[in-house]
Amino acid sequence: MKINIQQITPFEAEGVVYHADTCLPLVDAVKRRKLKFKALARYTYPGDRLTDDTLGLNSIGYWDANEPQDWGLDWHRNEGIEIHFLESGTMPYSQEGQDMVLTPNSLTITRPWEVHKVGNPQIGMGKFYWVILDLGVRRPHQKWVWPDWIMLAPNDLERLTAILRQNEKIHWKADNRIRDCFQRISQVVNTDIEGSNASRIRLLINYLLISILDLLDSEDVKLNEGLIDSSRSVQLFLNELDKNLSDDWTIGKMAKSAGVGLTRFTHHCKRLTNLTPMRYLMIKRVGLSKRLLLEMPDLSIAEIAFSCGFSTSQYFSTVFKKHEKCTPIEYRDKFFLKEIPFKEMVSF
Repeated sequence: MKINIQQITPFEAEGVVYHADTCLPLVDAVKRRKLKFKALARYTYPGDRLTDDTLGLNSIGYWDANEPQDWGLDWHRNEGIEIHFLESGTMPYSQEGQDMVLTPNSLTITRPWEVHKVGNPQIGMGKFYWVILDLGVRRPHQKWVWPDWIMLAPNDLERLTAILRQNEKIHWKADNRIRDCFQRISQVVNTDIEGSNASRIRLLINYLLISILDLLDSEDVKLNEGLIDSSRSVQLFLNELDKNLSDDWTIGKMAKSAGVGLTRFTHHCKRLTNLTPMRYLMIKRVGLSKRLLLEMPDLSIAEIAFSCGFSTSQYFSTVFKKHEKCTPIEYRDKFFLKEIPFKEMVSF
């Protein structure tokens, strides 16, 4: 089966560019005929192209693995809210630090900011469905905007949105209505020809959402408004900063990435860390440089400086000496001369 993938301009919001997940391990597995796959998609998601009749829907489809698999989808985020459903089999799944094994009728929901992976590392065998809807948000505090063809009554849509935004539960046992809905989704995905089933897809997604609302309402859901406060978006950004310390950060760029204004970002950063944003960034960069100096002795001082986001090795040395009261070379030499225990050297 040939998978149609198009290179589309990534999503950009408030000056921040978000790249779509391309699902390359899945694409490779399909090319090797490891499983059956069928999807309708847009942007860089694999599958036949969706039409403008379903704008806001980024991907909808399923895979059916009936033999042992040798691949998985590593940690990633999506450009919208993703609804997963496992009809049969078992599948290792992780989301926001929670590891679980999905079993038949498992329903999971990921918000755009929630990192997740499928497989550990293999996906296992089973029939797995998904729907990804782009609601125009990337951070918890941002207002959700559903596609205009979502026809739930305002009160129902408001209730569904509130439950999904203001609690952190990720896994439910679906009922027969949700299972039947996904089975019907697979039928319309299988038979769609250049958007011929767009109306059916829209109807089924609306039915799926009201069925999910009924499921959520059947539980005693506790809402937490703190989950949609802008401080949480800043905290998520700070949690992710370790992976992007080499980027050319300014306060403005950090605020945009967190999805909040400059003043609010600075306020939340100071409250959460007791440091100004640039001071926090500098301490994190120095902390990374200390680890690299000891763990990668073959790297030059210049290479470490650039890896940690410093513009020049001279500036790196100046900042490092101010923080550690010695130069980077002296710091490395102290360790290899065994004058200071390793744990003490990299304590931040």
